[in-house]
Parts: sequence; structure tokens; C-alpha cells
Amino acid sequence: GRDLICIQSMDGMLMVFEQESYAFGRFLPGSLLPGPLAYSSRTDSFITVSSCRLVESYKYQVLAFATDADKKQEIEQQKLGSGKRLVVDWTLNIGEQALDICIVSFNQSASSVFVLGERNFFCLKDNGQIRFMKKLDCSPSCFLPYCSVSEGTINTLIGNHNNMLHVYQDVTLKWATQLPHIPVAVRVGCLHDLKGVIVTLSDDGHLQCSYLGTDPSLFQAPKVESRELHYDELDIELKELQKIIKDVNKSQGVWPMTDREDDLKVSAVVSPNFDAVSQATDAEVGTDTVPSISVKITLQNRVVLQKAKLSVYVQPPLVLTCDQFNLEFMTPEMTRTVVFSVYLKRSYLPSELEGNAVVSYTRPTDRNPDGIPRVIQCKFRLPLKLICLPGQPSKTASHKLTIDTNKSPVSLLSLFPGFANQSDDDQVNVMGFRFLGGSRVTVLASKTSQRYRIQSEQFEDLWLITKELTLRLQEYFEKQGIKDFACSFSGSMPLQEYFELIDHHFELRTNSERFEELLSERAVQFRAIQRRLLTRFKDKTPAPLQHLDTLLDGTYKQVIALADALEENQDNLFQSFTRLKSATHLVILLIGLWQKLSADQIAILEAAFLPLQEDTQELGWEETVDAAISHLLKTCLSKSSKEQALNFSSQLNIPKDTSRLKKHITLLCDRLAKGGRLCLSTDAAAPQTMVMPG
Repeated sequence: GRDLICIQSMDGMLMVFEQESYAFGRFLPGSLLPGPLAYSSRTDSFITVSSCRLVESYKYQVLAFATDADKKQEIEQQKLGSGKRLVVDWTLNIGEQALDICIVSFNQSASSVFVLGERNFFCLKDNGQIRFMKKLDCSPSCFLPYCSVSEGTINTLIGNHNNMLHVYQDVTLKWATQLPHIPVAVRVGCLHDLKGVIVTLSDDGHLQCSYLGTDPSLFQAPKVESRELHYDELDIELKELQKIIKDVNKSQGVWPMTDREDDLKVSAVVSPNFDAVSQATDAEVGTDTVPSISVKITLQNRVVLQKAKLSVYVQPPLVLTCDQFNLEFMTPEMTRTVVFSVYLKRSYLPSELEGNAVVSYTRPTDRNPDGIPRVIQCKFRLPLKLICLPGQPSKTASHKLTIDTNKSPVSLLSLFPGFANQSDDDQVNVMGFRFLGGSRVTVLASKTSQRYRIQSEQFEDLWLITKELTLRLQEYFEKQGIKDFACSFSGSMPLQEYFELIDHHFELRTNSERFEELLSERAVQFRAIQRRLLTRFKDKTPAPLQHLDTLLDGTYKQVIALADALEENQDNLFQSFTRLKSATHLVILLIGLWQKLSADQIAILEAAFLPLQEDTQELGWEETVDAAISHLLKTCLSKSSKEQALNFSSQLNIPKDTSRLKKHITLLCDRLAKGGRLCLSTDAAAPQTMVMPG
């Protein structure tokens, strides 16, 4: 009829109270940190897990008659046969720390001690013998033996750090369910006559009552009375419904008939000057001081908008100081402004100087209070001076392009005012550019003919200057009021230089694949050596290692070296893809100037040659572009019905080499030279009905 309380202190002392009176205190031998503690009423003993990773059982009677805790310093001086030394009843080495101990007895014949370790789950008999153990796949967080559904078995709930709750019957997994949090404690209860409610507590204090919901449903749907179908009546009803739908679509459409531009206006302004203090703190460009330039995005809403999110994108290696902004437009006619900076982080060139600001938001309507999702975007153009400095012009270079115009040549000083000195009157027809990465480009304007030459040591470096030159010429003549200005290209298409970049990119892709295979092989070898070493270390009579440790060390160094090589190759592959995109932009521009293609036709070329923003091993640039160009050759650029009947694979796999792709690109240029025109309309490409593979 008395209550006994046992309290364990942080230094491993057990204090026993009878009612409110202090009975005695005992130090557990060799205790470093207290482990979980449980009391077995069947054997009248305390069971704990010590710092030595042993499950220990102490009889209450031995605790009561042992030396008092206050005389701990005298223990060493006592003799072993004095009868007062604290002796453990039994121990079991489990080899790991324990999270919890639970002692259960669901019938009178058997009592079990359950110990939840960091990797294993143990069930012990009263005398410390293992009844069974289960190796767990995930790191456990809590457990509860809760019932016995058949003779000799016990069901246990085990929660883990993967937000899962597992139900075991002895060592057999019977059920697994997902929880919204990591449980630190679990119990089973009966709430409002609902039996089997699982109550879990998260580490941040949230309590959740869950139910597995496995009771059978006793509801049976009543049988539907069968009736004969009158097809004429159904046709009349269908026509009426279609007429109603058509009238609704005519009057107000699926979406509200308000222009999305009126909901939100987005504008971008790029600062004309560099930031006073450069934001390029982590640039890896070399000795040059890397400037940064600020961009201001202004958003003005007309109505209330929800969940507005602004995302800003620029081409790598250009980076932003901040690229995500969450905005609130709770009242109409609000103006929000965000400012961020852009700078060049790495020592190679971006494929474009255009940036894109995309705003996604939801607009509530009468029919949909949650809001209709919408997207609006605004493009901005970064200045050339952000990545380029004035440089010394060079008269010789490996790669040269000549752009023809139909107007008299313009002074390069007026086209590129920030890249030359006004006093250099004799050099107005030659101008040099030096990119922050180190490469140089020279522009020469002919004094007698209407031509401009761009030259550089690397083919892909020509793109940005060529693009900038054509844009600035267009803007210059528009300001003069001249509408019929046009550029053209009459030289040979630089496909050989382009193909070299394709081959280099493809070689890096195959290298990446080979590195991954080698890394996988070495990792398998490393794990096999680990298993063998572990087996030898566990053996009671260990055999000689036979240089397995040396082999493990060598394999480890190979794994690290391969991982470093793969990482370096991935970085080179990313740079190569950026250079390939620059060269592709240049080839598309030259094809457009060469054949005087319209904006729609250039858009088709860009969609075929630049389908990917990011290159991956699963879906690469080569196979995607090859499929797109093959489709164009088969449809609008086909020569005969025989070509239209060709079938292409429906799967995009990495090719063995680039010969097929290069052949198709050459064929595309030949067909365009012979008068072929790009179009996507089915009439122009009739009778083809092929869908692009992939």
C-alpha cells in the first residue's frame, strides 16, 4: 500500500523514496552518463543501459543492502566478500547506446524486456537472454510495445527520423505509415470509443492523434436502376449543353476578360553606372576588379493580388545578389520596388546579356476566391561594359566574320562611346575589347565599303560583340529616322569551328559518364573491403589482415581522386555548354542574316538549336538538337515523300558520336541555301503529320 519512487541523477546515483521519506541512495558502478531506466515488478529489479553499452539488471534487494551512496569513497577499501558491494544481477552487451527500455507482460507466463538501440531493437528474457533482435533500416526515435495479438508474439510501434511509423509483430514488419513529423514519443489510446488511436508527440511540442483507418467499410452502394438509353434525346441534350458552353465562352471566356497586363505592371531599369562599392565579393575572375551594376524592378498592381513571387534569371556565369523576392499586394494601386546587383562570377563569358524578371501571382475572382494563377515577365538588357573593358586592337586573329550593311559605315566611336578615347581620330575604324575573362575581340569598320569585321582568337567570343554591333547599328539608324537599314552575311558558314565546340562538349559528356562508372566500381570495391575487414575484426580469433588495410586506404584515395576528377569535369562541362550556347547563338544569327530569315523563322531555329537551359547526363544537348533538326528536315525542309516516311526513334539516348548530328546541321544549311523555308504550319508541310520525338 505504499508508493516507492526511484530517481536517477546525472552522475548515475539512484535515490529511492518511500512515500515522502528518503530511503537510500546508491551509485551505479562505472556510470558515466545515465541511460534509460525501467523497473521490472516480476523480478523486482531495475534495468538500465550503462555507458559501456551493456544492459544491466540490479536487484532491489541488492541495492537496499549495498554500501550507502554517501560512503562511495570507502568502496575501494572494502573487501570483495563484505556483502555490501553493489553487484549486478546480469549484463548483456548490445554494442550501442539505447534510446529507451520498456518492460511488458501481456500474459502471466512470460515477461519481456524491450530495448531500443540506435540501430537495433532487442527483446530480452527476464534473465538477460536475447529472445529476438531486429536490425532497423532507419534511425529510430521512439517505440512502444503495445499488445499481443497471438500467442507468443508482441506488436511494437517504432517511429524513426524519416517521419515513418512502423508496426512490427516480433521481427516482422506488418505496416508502415507516414507521419507529418518525427515522433519523440508514441502511445496507443482509446478516444471517444475509437480504439487504436496512435498519439504521437513531435520534438517541437505538437501532439497528433492518428488512426490507421483499416476498419472495413460496411456501406454498400445501392444498385442503380437500369434504364434504356434514348440516343436521340441524348444528342439533343448534348447539343443544348454545347450551345450553352459556347455562349459562355463567347461572352466571358474561361478566364475573366480582363487583360493580365492591367493586373500588374512590371518594369525594369538597369543603372547607367556601376555600383559605388562592387557587390562582387566572391568573384573568381582573376586580377581584374569585377564591377557590379544594380537593377531596379518596379511592380504596380491594379487589384488585390495573392502569393506574388518575383524570380530573376540571368545567364551564368553572371550571378545576382538576390534572385527571389516574396511580395504582398494587399490593397490596389500599390507600388513595390526591389533592387539587386549583377556581376560576373567566373572567368568565361555568358551566352547572353539579357535578364528576365518573372512574377507569379494569383488573382482572386468571384468564382474562384483562392485565385487564378498567372505569370508575367519583363526582360532587361545588361550593358556590355559589365563584362568587357576597352582593349588593344589586334590586326590578326584566328577567327574572323564580316557583316555587310546597306548604309555607309558608322564611326565606331558613336557606336561604342564607352570603349575608346575621343582623341584617337585615326583609330575610329578600329576598336579593341578585352573581356574580364582575358579574351580579346577586335572590330574593324571599312573606310571604303559598307562592311564591318569582327575577329577574335576564339570562335565563341565573337558572339556577344557581333550581337552588340548589329543591335547598336539598328538603334543608330532608327534614331536617324532610317527605316530600311539591314545587315547581311555573305561569307561561308563557319560550321567547322562550330563542330569543334560540339565535339569538345560531347567528349566532356562521355568523360563524365566514364568517371561515374569508375567511381561506382571503386565504391563497390571499397564496401567489399570494409565488409571483409569488419568480419575479421569481429572474429574471436582474428586472422591476419593480409594488407586489407593498405588496400582499403588505396581504394579510398582512388575514390576521392575520382570524385575530384568528376567534379572538375562537371565544371568544365558546364563551361563548355555555355560556350556552345554562345556559338549556337552566333550560328543562328549568321544563318538569319545569310538567308534573310523572318523573326518567326529565327524563333524556329532557336527552338531547334537551343532547347535546353541546362545540360544533364539523362537529357543532353546533342540528342535533343538532333531530334529537332531531323524533324525539320523531314517536314518543312524535306525534298521528297521518301524522306517524309522516315521513322525516328521515340527515345532520346546519348549518341555514340556526333557525326550524325553534324551531318544533319550541314544538311539543314544546304536545304536553306537551296530555297527551303522554315515553318510549323501543317499546310506548308503537308501531308506530313509527324510529331517531334520526345
